[in-house]
Amino acid sequence: MILFFALLFFAIAIAGACAFVIFWPLTLVHVRDRHPVIKARFGDGAFLRPSALWWLLAGGYRATPDRSLSGLATPARLSLLTILIGVAMGSLLWLFSMVTS
Repeated sequence: MILFFALLFFAIAIAGACAFVIFWPLTLVHVRDRHPVIKARFGDGAFLRPSALWWLLAGGYRATPDRSLSGLATPARLSLLTILIGVAMGSLLWLFSMVTS
C-alpha cells in the first residue's frame, strides 16, 4: 500500500510537470515582451535556469504590478511546487518502503 501511495505522489508530480510546461513558457514570453528588466536578469534560455526558477518559487513576480504576469506566474509557481512536493513525498514513501520491507 505504501508503494501505491508513492506512485500516486509521482503521478501528481507528473501532472504538475504538465501544467508547468504550459504556464512557465507563457510567463517567460510575457516577461520577454513586457518586462525587459526582468528578462535581462534572466538572460536567454531561462526555462530551466536556476535563478529564474528561484525567482518563480520565491514569488518575485509579485513585486511587478502587472496582473497578467501574476495570472501566468501563479499557476506556474503552484505547478512547480506540486512537482517538488510530489517527488519529495514519493521518494520518502519509497525509502520508507525499502526500510520496512
